[in-house]
Amino acid sequence: MNDDEVPPWEPEAAPRPMVHSPFNDLPKVRLKIERKTNHPWVFQKMVEKPAVKVPNGAIVDVIERGGSWVGRGIYNSHSRISLRILTAKPDEAVDAAFFTDRIGTAIKLRRDVLKLDEVTDAYRVVHSEADGLSGLVVDRFNDLIVIEYFSAGMFKQRGAIQEALLRHFPESRFYYFAEEHVGKQESFDCRPPAPPAPTTITEHGLKFRVQPGSKHKTGFFVDQRENRKFLGSFCGGKRVLDICCNSGGFSVYAKAQGGAGEVIGIDLDETVLELAKQNAKLNRAEVRYIQSDLFPWLRDAIPNGERFDVVILDPAKMTRDRDDVMTALRKYADMNRLAMQVVAPGGIILTCSCTGLVSEADYMEMLRRASWQAGRQLQIFRISGAASDHPYFVHVPEGRYLKAVFARVF
Repeated sequence: MNDDEVPPWEPEAAPRPMVHSPFNDLPKVRLKIERKTNHPWVFQKMVEKPAVKVPNGAIVDVIERGGSWVGRGIYNSHSRISLRILTAKPDEAVDAAFFTDRIGTAIKLRRDVLKLDEVTDAYRVVHSEADGLSGLVVDRFNDLIVIEYFSAGMFKQRGAIQEALLRHFPESRFYYFAEEHVGKQESFDCRPPAPPAPTTITEHGLKFRVQPGSKHKTGFFVDQRENRKFLGSFCGGKRVLDICCNSGGFSVYAKAQGGAGEVIGIDLDETVLELAKQNAKLNRAEVRYIQSDLFPWLRDAIPNGERFDVVILDPAKMTRDRDDVMTALRKYADMNRLAMQVVAPGGIILTCSCTGLVSEADYMEMLRRASWQAGRQLQIFRISGAASDHPYFVHVPEGRYLKAVFARVF
């Protein structure tokens, strides 16, 4: 929902009292609208061009159309998201102490509430908007902290961010990066250091080798942790197919923890398949990995009578562009239709989408169509998402991106 959109059931906001910021030296950026939401994003079309040039990534005070102070955050005239509001407290500076406090609060959730240190040494430490740090993602992999920047402003604060993280992970190595499309959208040049030496993490008693610095995000998909564990619970003695297996997370769980009889993993990327083989070896799991595009492999497998008791389909993100959502849904439909046809009657499929622009409702409708085209019926028994270290605020639904659907296939 954009800042200028107010649901018809929402009462009109009461007049906002005038608030004067004590940080009078900060640049001021004015909105063309009255702010009627607490979503941290303000889009370019809602922001007036400052009379005096404000550097991209600068910390600014935000003033709404009526003249009231409404928040403080990061400004970027080059970005579609021109403002990322970080605080609505007039007396809260966005400085080193701010990052120490926000990052400390984020870590308390993972360590004190979720108690993740008891089950793993790999988890999402900071999840952008959900931890009050829009434009910043931090993952921990044992002794390695990986920082991903999504905004020029967060990149400018990298010194304060790393210092705050060192308070909690004092013996850690650091690696940082920004994806190329983000650097272009936000107009900043993040040149990552040389890729770090790999590290080995432990998750629910299993070990995985992690290598950040490749094209596969921060190095390992910690968001699927709980889904991997749940999937393993019904793989005993079964024949399992892991499509888009990446570095072998699901396939290793199926064999090493779930006790599957046979496990096959397929992926097009040679690099991740080599990592998957290392991960299988680390856990003494016998998994057969095949390099192939999923479409020709499945089209050959169906008439050959290949059938599996458990199938996992977890492809990469399909699009970042709202205009391409329908194309993405068609691709999802094609691959799910094929995947369903190699599931043995009464077998289980786990089908996933990490494309945030595809809603759960649209994904479920796609599955309905795909199952009809495949001549199969889906009995859904669980719909899940990202692990609990990937929280989201109810007013920022964009943080809920992962769909993981468990179903029996008849």
